Amino acid sequence: MEKPVVRRLSDTEKDALLVDQAAMIARLVARITELEALVGKVRKNSSNSHLPPSQDGLGRPNRKDEKHKAGKPRPSRPGVSRSLAVEPDRTERRFAEQCPHCETVVTAAEQRRRHGYDHIDLPVVRPAVTRVELFGGRCRCCGKRYRAAPPAGMLPGTPFGAGIRSLLAYLHHSHHVGFERLSRMLGEMFGLSISEGAIANSFRRMQAPLDKAGTLIKAKLLTAPVIASDETTTRVDGITHWQWVFHSDQAVLHQIVPSRGRAAAEQVLGEYRPQIWVSDRYAGQQGLGQTHQVCLAHVLRDVQYAIDSGDSITAPKTRDHLRWAIRVGKRRPSLKDSTLSAYAAKAERGLDALLGFPASHPAGRDLQRQIKAWRNKFFVFMTDRRVPPTNNRSEQEIRPSVVFRKVTNGFRSQWGPAIHAGYRSVTGTARLYGTSAWNAIQALIGGTFALA
Repeated sequence: MEKPVVRRLSDTEKDALLVDQAAMIARLVARITELEALVGKVRKNSSNSHLPPSQDGLGRPNRKDEKHKAGKPRPSRPGVSRSLAVEPDRTERRFAEQCPHCETVVTAAEQRRRHGYDHIDLPVVRPAVTRVELFGGRCRCCGKRYRAAPPAGMLPGTPFGAGIRSLLAYLHHSHHVGFERLSRMLGEMFGLSISEGAIANSFRRMQAPLDKAGTLIKAKLLTAPVIASDETTTRVDGITHWQWVFHSDQAVLHQIVPSRGRAAAEQVLGEYRPQIWVSDRYAGQQGLGQTHQVCLAHVLRDVQYAIDSGDSITAPKTRDHLRWAIRVGKRRPSLKDSTLSAYAAKAERGLDALLGFPASHPAGRDLQRQIKAWRNKFFVFMTDRRVPPTNNRSEQEIRPSVVFRKVTNGFRSQWGPAIHAGYRSVTGTARLYGTSAWNAIQALIGGTFALA
């Protein structure tokens, strides 16, 4: 067998090769320096971490400073007018007396309706005051005093009826109107004089019906096979507390406690362990169900942080794979069981491939370590149609309380958190059954609140 011919490089070719290598090394060193500087500058924000948008430190730019993409103008849409009321309270019919053109007198019999519209306005609302006089005397038989019983719903004590108490609770807890503004609003709009202390007493009287409703809601929650949960901070008398929300497809339960620890959730669950628990990857949310589905929206934020840190291979592929899985989850109602099983197997194989590929960037390696730690909790929703791929609904349930905290700056009493948590539990559960918050709180104060 003949040996291959080895050609020796000339000195000029060697010099050219060395120059090329030196240039390549210089480019690589510059790129490494750029990436190292980038890693040091990347900060966590709401798009790549669990931080809320309020902590991004980036103000919203003025509209005139925003760069809008040039494109085709948005097509016009057909005009839509307000539908006429099916049963108007009053109908005003107007007939012409003469022709506006020639001033000929016309009669109603020769006219037909040419135009119809609704004029809508609010009547003047004033509180209805009922003077209750209870008569009595002294019994001529036994000599003891007696007095007539008060009418139903008008017991002595607070002068404010169920309608006013429902309105106070609804405006404060659903629309975040503070006590001082509530007092001024009712005085200016309805002519009702009510002090801030009277408002507070009205809320404190809600404790008993809220506790009763909370017991029913908790019992309904602890029969659910799938429970999702989340938590956020709140302020109670200047001290940080935690508001937890637990919900299923039939119940929503809020709790405000001093701790964020796992014991807060265990106190609600007791001995009950649902089949599937849905939450983020916070340690206090672990081990509360037989199976755990982590929120893929939270995972995607960590993936985005790895991308922002400079990983251009592992993290982008992981992001695309998780987004594909979430899209499949949204299509589950139209997928057959066999098709969904095939998608689940594909999702597992794809994630295994991403974890088996060695990441070249430190951020990519950190991301792989995080994913491996939660490996068996990513695609539970692909094998069980009841499970959501994200915990977004928990965040939606708790968001009104976050707005309440920002507007009111928390609670200034020890009984306030229980009232707010009970109110959010009642209205959140009622919404699952198609009942508005206003109707739910009216039913609660009226003593007719019940779960279907």
